[in-house]
Amino acid sequence: MPIDPAVLPRHVAIIMDGNGRWAQDRGLPRIEGHRRGANAVSEVVRSARQIGVKALTLYAFSLQNWLRPPDEVTMLMRLLREYIIGERAEIVDNGIRLVTIGDLGRLPGLVRESLDDLVRDSAGNQAMTLCLALSYGGRESIVATTRALCEAVKQGTLSPGDITEESFQSAMQTAGLPQLDLLIRTSGEVRLSNFLLWESAYTELYFTDTRWPEFGRDEFMRALESYRGRERRFGRTREQLRRLG
Repeated sequence: MPIDPAVLPRHVAIIMDGNGRWAQDRGLPRIEGHRRGANAVSEVVRSARQIGVKALTLYAFSLQNWLRPPDEVTMLMRLLREYIIGERAEIVDNGIRLVTIGDLGRLPGLVRESLDDLVRDSAGNQAMTLCLALSYGGRESIVATTRALCEAVKQGTLSPGDITEESFQSAMQTAGLPQLDLLIRTSGEVRLSNFLLWESAYTELYFTDTRWPEFGRDEFMRALESYRGRERRFGRTREQLRRLG
């Protein structure tokens, strides 16, 4: 049954956790969990577009993930490149616009090349925005934005008094995305792990014990149903919301 667009989150973000543990529980190499996780990405992206979600942000690789064993990092970069190439037709042909956030300069050249090509070729698509957080950290993003605004003040192109929540948000990498409505984390962990810290100020949170390789359309729909049952007051009282209609 379709979800009423009036109660559908415009922007959903997912911390895709549990790939390695899923594999280890089955006596498989950790990389096999990441391979299965890539299949889950494809299913959830397709489902989000079909349901009518306007933006989906996926925590694909954090800045802290660079600290993992070098062999695992290398394999993750290969899987990322395979995903970008393998899903190119699905993204372009279905009106999905791909964007990225994070310190992309640290990504290997072969990944950057494929990624840049798909970002460019999907730029005009409007059905849904898929945002990949790559080499990303929430604190680092806030610091980078602060530095940029300080530099603008130093150059005389911005007055300190002009720095507001709105101007700060407009200087962030997520500026072109809708307000974040729902953040999902899989695998039973109950924390944000340095993901979209600024953007999550009024975000509804959904945690599930399901590990990412087993997270598909049905689990995604359960998260959306949970969101539909929330009352989002943004500091107002329930009575105020009722008067607003």
